Amino acid sequence: MQIYAESIEDYILKIPEERQESFRKLFNTVNDNLPKGFKGNVSYGMVGWAVPLETYPDGYHCSPGTPLPFINIASQKNFIAFYHMGIYAKPELLDWFVEEYPKYSKRKLDMGKSCVRFKKADEIPFELLAELSKKMTAEDWIQCYEENFKK
Repeated sequence: MQIYAESIEDYILKIPEERQESFRKLFNTVNDNLPKGFKGNVSYGMVGWAVPLETYPDGYHCSPGTPLPFINIASQKNFIAFYHMGIYAKPELLDWFVEEYPKYSKRKLDMGKSCVRFKKADEIPFELLAELSKKMTAEDWIQCYEENFKK
């Protein structure tokens, strides 16, 4: 379920009403805890944060001329998705997240390589996602990206 939106606020207003409060809280949690250097945007049909081209002119190798994506959140058909490229690229960060998750949620962790799925919007572990959001600076992400992905 891709949502086409002109702005972050437009995106939030287009998701189901029963998810808007939790989604807004998730947006604010990430936005308020990310280190300086990331910029919020709407891309790939999601709300996200990326390293802007002014900081990293090379941008994203999969889509030349676009900012380097880092975190995205999306309202999918059956869940809210939280995508974090750092847990995909940095095994020690993934290990930390997987170990910490049960301390913040009674639900089984439902995740793919970089995507954590929350089927119940009122059970998102905001405190854990705030901590995760603080763990990588834009400079850390650029270095990790260049070491792992850039060809």
